[in-house]
Amino acid sequence: MKIGKSLINALAAIISSERNKIMFAIIETGGKQYQVTEGRYVDIELLENEVDSKVIFENIVMLVNGKKSKVGQPYVKNASVEGSVVKHDKTKKVLVYKQRAKKGYRRKNGHRQNFTRVMINKIRTTASKAKSDTAETTVEE
Repeated sequence: MKIGKSLINALAAIISSERNKIMFAIIETGGKQYQVTEGRYVDIELLENEVDSKVIFENIVMLVNGKKSKVGQPYVKNASVEGSVVKHDKTKKVLVYKQRAKKGYRRKNGHRQNFTRVMINKIRTTASKAKSDTAETTVEE
């Protein structure tokens, strides 16, 4: 089946328009950076929080909202990502095998890294963070 150029161009336009609607953030936690989107989960280094507890990530390296983007130096100010801990678990086993040729030296070890699965609930940008801060200060007075 042959696909015409007009169909390909139409599909490309749809895909690019869908990309422009996507909001995501790049967060830094546990010495690593992760790309996160609202409504998706991410597996990160083990956290001490309990299951179903709320987690707020303040170290936002980059925010993208459609065609607009903000890059932090090193972090984006007044931005945060809110999530909840889904579970704590271990990854699949990785086998480590060491051998020295002609010496009879063989060692086989397994390793399972602990991780925490976090569901991303909300990505707060500068504007929404500022509004929530003013709302909180008016309540306190």
